[in-house]
Amino acid sequence: MIYDVQGALAYCYTGGKAFDAARPTAVFIHGAQNDHSVWILQTRYFAHHGFNVLAVDLPGHGRSKGEAKTSVEQMAAWVLEVLDAAGVKSALMIGHSMGSLIALEASAVAPERVSHLAMLGSTYPMKVSDALLATSREDEQSAIDMVNFFSHSSMAQKPSCPGPGFYTMGGARRLMQRVSQINPAQLFYTDFFACNAYANGQVAAEAVRCPTLFIFGSKDMMTPPRSTKLLTSSIKHGKTVMVDAGHSLMAEQPDAVLDALFAFATKREG
Repeated sequence: MIYDVQGALAYCYTGGKAFDAARPTAVFIHGAQNDHSVWILQTRYFAHHGFNVLAVDLPGHGRSKGEAKTSVEQMAAWVLEVLDAAGVKSALMIGHSMGSLIALEASAVAPERVSHLAMLGSTYPMKVSDALLATSREDEQSAIDMVNFFSHSSMAQKPSCPGPGFYTMGGARRLMQRVSQINPAQLFYTDFFACNAYANGQVAAEAVRCPTLFIFGSKDMMTPPRSTKLLTSSIKHGKTVMVDAGHSLMAEQPDAVLDALFAFATKREG
């Protein structure tokens, strides 16, 4: 699906199904230097099992046009305008890493628009080291290599990987390189700066009232589980699921992530 949002074309992957206003909607938000494709298994399953899917490419990423947003607040406002363009009143909001902060901020700004909140590979504050910030600004390819290494728990492919010959580290590296080719304007630095500068996380988390799910990778070196206590304690009703993966948990443990997300999305309250 392509919408006009803030005067530029916004691309949303729908999981291979046409949008149906009668179905509930799940919005998937990617992290830094990524696009909608990081959710490929999870989005296709949701789309073929009763949900509308809107897996966004954030501005300046993937197929969406316009300059990249420079703050989490701006990105959250953009996502809410995507809901407006699609005619969606309320949605399940799912975000990974930077995308989790966007989903959190959207839930604080417009709680009536977020029915459920799922945060993957998340933490708050989401501080980025000075060294990585500098490298992303001065030598983006080196930053891509650094992040790709730290985002995976192992160089060896996991048995749960969907499809023979699928190489998660190589695929993640090539995706980041492709995003750089599409938008060479220091996009990685812009994304990292937004994560590092976001200061509303605790206030936003304390305001969350909707059902909330945290999915963390037990071997995550980018947002390690030990760093998540402020976030999880601020949303006391949130449920936590731990999977055997690094930061790129949707690729390393796709079935475990899907199972947790779909169970959360379809659970009847009460």
